[in-house]
Amino acid sequence: MPEIDENFGGQTVLTTFEMTPGTCQDLLDELRAACADFIRHQPGFLGAGLHVNDAQTRIANYSQWRHREDFLAMLRTEEMRARNRRFASLCSRFEPVMYEVAATF
Repeated sequence: MPEIDENFGGQTVLTTFEMTPGTCQDLLDELRAACADFIRHQPGFLGAGLHVNDAQTRIANYSQWRHREDFLAMLRTEEMRARNRRFASLCSRFEPVMYEVAATF
């Protein structure tokens, strides 16, 4: 489980997905399977959470990795490239962005 801590020295990634309510559950199922079956077993993975907005038009994924390179290596695998193509078919767009924790309250 991820912990938000401004002393965290690893890589935080927030990925947002935009979709219609009609495809939200399908995309959420794909994301859950990706996290449970593949992503969580990758070197450097520390934890992740999936969040859905009330309108079911956005999904946010919060993940933490030991190192930036661990996340990038996972993205480059054939398995993840195939999963990303499935994600793209279920949403209008998605974007992973790497962040550093600046402050917690």
